[in-house]
Amino acid sequence: MNVEESSKLTWFKSSYSSGEGGECVEVATSPTAIHVRDSKQNPATAPTLIVPPAAWQAFLDLAQS
Repeated sequence: MNVEESSKLTWFKSSYSSGEGGECVEVATSPTAIHVRDSKQNPATAPTLIVPPAAWQAFLDLAQS
């Protein structure tokens, strides 16, 4: 994913992230993928984890159990 594509996504922080600039995870959804990044990194250069929606749902199911 390039910077232009990433900038078109609507990113939101995890509800578990502190509001004080600590450990923060941001997530954005698109029709075909879930995008995850570390908000402390520069969005223009930081890597983004991209997973299919079914894999993300499986992760959430495991995390909530």
